[in-house]
Amino acid sequence: MPFIPHSEHDISRMLSTIGVDTIDDLFDEIPDNLRCGELEQIPTGMNEMEVSRLLRDKAAQDGLPLCFLGAGAYEHHIPAAVWEITTRGEFYSAYTPYQAEASQGTLQLLYEYQSMMASLMGMDVSNASLYDGASALAEAVLMAVRANRKSKSRKILMPLSINPVYRSVTQAIVQNQNIELVDVPFDAATGQTDLTALEQYAGEDIAAIVIPQPNFFGVLENVDALTTWAIENKTLSIAVVNPMAMALLKPPGEWADSGVDIVCGEGQPLGVPLASGGPYFGFMCCKQQHVRQMPGRIIGRTTDLDGKEGFTLTLQAREQHIRRSKATSNICTNQGLLVTAATIYMSLLGPEGLKKVALNSHKNTQLLINRLTAINSVELAFASATFHECVITVEADAKQLIETLAEKSHILAGFDVSVSYPELGNALLVCATETRTEKDIEQFANVLNSYLNS
Repeated sequence: MPFIPHSEHDISRMLSTIGVDTIDDLFDEIPDNLRCGELEQIPTGMNEMEVSRLLRDKAAQDGLPLCFLGAGAYEHHIPAAVWEITTRGEFYSAYTPYQAEASQGTLQLLYEYQSMMASLMGMDVSNASLYDGASALAEAVLMAVRANRKSKSRKILMPLSINPVYRSVTQAIVQNQNIELVDVPFDAATGQTDLTALEQYAGEDIAAIVIPQPNFFGVLENVDALTTWAIENKTLSIAVVNPMAMALLKPPGEWADSGVDIVCGEGQPLGVPLASGGPYFGFMCCKQQHVRQMPGRIIGRTTDLDGKEGFTLTLQAREQHIRRSKATSNICTNQGLLVTAATIYMSLLGPEGLKKVALNSHKNTQLLINRLTAINSVELAFASATFHECVITVEADAKQLIETLAEKSHILAGFDVSVSYPELGNALLVCATETRTEKDIEQFANVLNSYLNS
């Protein structure tokens, strides 16, 4: 049953049992000046039918626009079976599997998820999981500072080509912990992290360097060179990756042969719908030597006294949950339902299926680039290889263009890059996944051409 209401009689009996007259009596210690008063704009209660109708109407306001918007959240095809299984009661209502003997199904699923993510990233271990990609990067930074005990600087090299939201969230979380995020510029011609800018930090005490793949502009970075720089300078490396891209590209565990130390990112592309912005989930993998510094849950597989396979929470102190001041990290819960969906999604598609999705996304983006750059007054911002996003510049106000195409043509034309990168001028970050067709791309190009050149 999705909702179990308490009747007025039930409430009266409970209040009588605990010895108070009203619910407000339970909060009598709160001073009047701290109370917000009546919530006058909150509507009166609705029954289930009315609530369902309201939510359907709200959802319908989004419509079904043609989407070329990415910037960290991507429209991929999700097989119907994924959420049919995910929303079964066995998964849907499960929360924290503290009691292993009663949670074997949930624990096994999380163990399988970890195995898949570790394989996809080419890393030793994975957790399960974190809140989202942005907070996962923040946790990776905190983890790197803990793990790199030889470093005393608490400095992190942070390329400006990383998602600006990720950088903002990371700054908000670590700024009061004496951790300094040092900006690393990108090359104006290629959109890649400027390797020459790292020369000034060679030999300096740096705790870690963050390496995006692809970066926020959709550009593929020279990850081997960046990882090699980290190794040569005794600096830990943190990869921030799109998991779908890793089905096609060399995984972080193989960058510069020995691989990076920590991998994190947003798991939304793996079977999670856009859903007007969430909820999503963050993932994290690392080398075996750093596993005790990893936040979040880790599920282990073992055998019981009868030799039967069993699963349990492991390598996680109880302080993670109840003694927060002594915890390695205060991330002690996760987006378990989304991880369930991702596990089922990866199981259904398999390695070849994921690779096909990545290849088709890349193919469609190349078609998009070719078609859009054929339009007068549209140019490609960076001369570099991309995955399934790219930055284009236009001879028009980017914000107004996006708003007009959304309102009049029901096309989400991209992300206004100039908000965070004004030096790029009127620039749009556009995206094409495997869900876009040649007809979709042609429609977008025609509407954009009419807007720019009519």
